Amino acid sequence: MFEAAYLKALRKGKLAGKVAAAMEMLRDCHVCPRNCRMNRLEGETGFCGIGARAMVSSAHAHFGEEEPLVGSGGSGTIFFTSCNLKCIFCQNFEISHLMEGQEADTPTLGGLMLGLQRNGCHNINFVTPSHVVPQILEAVAWAAVRGLSVPLVYNTGGYDSSETLEILDGIVDIYMPDLKTMDSQVGKQLMNAEDYPEVVRQAIREMHRQVGDLQIDDHGIATRGLLVRHLVMPEDLADTREAMRFLAREISRNTYVNIMNQYRPCGRAFQEPRINRSVTREEYARAISTAQEEGIARLDQRTGYRLRFF
Repeated sequence: MFEAAYLKALRKGKLAGKVAAAMEMLRDCHVCPRNCRMNRLEGETGFCGIGARAMVSSAHAHFGEEEPLVGSGGSGTIFFTSCNLKCIFCQNFEISHLMEGQEADTPTLGGLMLGLQRNGCHNINFVTPSHVVPQILEAVAWAAVRGLSVPLVYNTGGYDSSETLEILDGIVDIYMPDLKTMDSQVGKQLMNAEDYPEVVRQAIREMHRQVGDLQIDDHGIATRGLLVRHLVMPEDLADTREAMRFLAREISRNTYVNIMNQYRPCGRAFQEPRINRSVTREEYARAISTAQEEGIARLDQRTGYRLRFF
């Protein structure tokens, strides 16, 4: 019988310690690789612009997520305001850059989780959580003693610190990182992070160490494991072959991958000629072929749908 990882941690008396360790990171903030060293507990802010409390843009059942997350009840997404990457092409620009959203204290955030579960969502899906991990953990602990029991999905841009991920070991059920690019210059120019390729490699290795390959129950719903998203970019700026080669050779050939064709110019992408257009059908088809050539065959079922009707 399925038991969420955080409930095991609660039962074994480990959850409170993880919450305390994460909250202490906010005092001299090194929650993410930015290492801004601001005292967020006192309201200071760094790159992400978020202080002691998380900000939430929206929370709802999402039916556009990956097949194993959606099922019949949807994925219970909670979109957090801001981001520790702030990619210039972000499709949630209003949330990540313009900071749309409202502050949420622990009972409010925990209450959102419980509400999504009551509404039949199969999981709680934290979207862009890297900069607010301590606040999330505190709310999970609050909600866990009040009946939260569905899997937790850590839906991240992939720019996560190893120290923070170690705290999340035994808490998160499903890791869903982006694998945006393997090119450091693309990371620098488009994502404000020249070290992105190095950081995301380390992060995905640690995520897979914790949860392994994606596990799906008899109803087709994911319960535990790693699911990687790879957004196809114009002119192969995502470096798809190297990304798929990394997954196949250093993580697992059984890695569940969603190769996405939804790129379109958003935010400040119009300022960069290389990404001032959508992805072509040929570029997307080439990315699928590349993944298969490198040994990645476990693709999200909607991939074929996109390819036929793009």
